[in-house]
Amino acid sequence: VQLQASGGGSVQPGGSLTLSCAPSGRTLDKVNMGWFRRAPGKDREFVASVSSTGRGTYYADSVKGRFLIVRDNAKSAIDLQMDSLKPEDTGTYYCAVIKEWPHIASGSWGQGTLVTVSS
Repeated sequence: VQLQASGGGSVQPGGSLTLSCAPSGRTLDKVNMGWFRRAPGKDREFVASVSSTGRGTYYADSVKGRFLIVRDNAKSAIDLQMDSLKPEDTGTYYCAVIKEWPHIASGSWGQGTLVTVSS
């Protein structure tokens, strides 16, 4: 499955953005999904994940209380609502299938979307 992340942009600290992930080639309603990010000069890291039913979620400590992962199986979309953004949230964000709950990705990465948080 090809995964396309969208919705990135530039925002000031304290601002909000919503990212969206959509697949091509198949639906996502039977798999656990997650968001990851890669900051400049750093390794890719886990951000958040949601179970196939949408009832289970898991967050990295750095984003708890600020980010919300939501899935809409009718639309086959996974959204990441990001509030109270900080400069350290800057990076390229990717969605991925979660191979091992809650934060091990399958290793297949689609095109990411860039988020820049700066004043």
